[in-house]
Amino acid sequence: MTSPGFPRDLFGHSFQNPILLAAGTAGYGRELDGVMDLDRLGGIITKAVSLAPRHGNPPPRVAEFPGGMLNSVGLANPGLADVRTKDLPWLAARLRRARILVNVVGFTETEYSEVIAGLDDLAGVAAWEINLSCPNTSAGGIEFGADPAAVERIIAACRAVTRRALVAKLSPVLPDIPAIAAAAIAAGADGISVVNTIPGYLADGSTPRLGNGSGGVSGPALLPIGLLAVLRVKQRHPETPVIGTGGIRTADHVRQYLAAGASLVAIGTAQLADPRLPERIVRELEAGNG
Repeated sequence: MTSPGFPRDLFGHSFQNPILLAAGTAGYGRELDGVMDLDRLGGIITKAVSLAPRHGNPPPRVAEFPGGMLNSVGLANPGLADVRTKDLPWLAARLRRARILVNVVGFTETEYSEVIAGLDDLAGVAAWEINLSCPNTSAGGIEFGADPAAVERIIAACRAVTRRALVAKLSPVLPDIPAIAAAAIAAGADGISVVNTIPGYLADGSTPRLGNGSGGVSGPALLPIGLLAVLRVKQRHPETPVIGTGGIRTADHVRQYLAAGASLVAIGTAQLADPRLPERIVRELEAGNG
């Protein structure tokens, strides 16, 4: 059986169902091999890839609360060279039907395109997800995605080094998400991904619960925020595919995102709590249940 409306052609590829694994929650797929059937999904968005290896933030990196999870992993990853030689070749060889989207991060405007240029000749990548929530250290730490001009420069530079689809991932705290989406689309983005985590802080008394102090909120609390972001982007950009992310725990949540205009959805925190959940949602969508 197939999910209603699928298979669907997006970004030059056929997706068998709308369910993706969100970046940062599924590693590069190897960590979940044998736990779930990755090839039953629409695809996987890999953990971030940066130009150089990153050790990430000090522990503890995760703190739970009734509305979800606060995390501050710090974009830890093995870096371009290792991902190129080890992780992406393994994942491409492992998957037959599920699509691979690679999350790309940068800490200068040029690093994004440098990462893509270093991976673009590899087989099996359907799209690059450009994480524009990264801090622009040369501008005092404001995220790249808050500056339309920076977004245009980054996406244009990425467009110049690849023919593969570019999906701009945006933060929920932007004052005008559709306007930033417009800047990305004008520069060559093929899709928009909303939303990333929202900044938050937890403490035991005066002691922060995370080693880095603050972190990003994910989980159930993000559901209405993600839905609104998808709705607003699609109202302004009806022809642009949108990946909806945030708070998805059930087949009904998936349907809400699709009804708001999302072409695909990405499951993150709920998959960490229950690694078999995404595959179960696929079955429920196919059966018309949930």
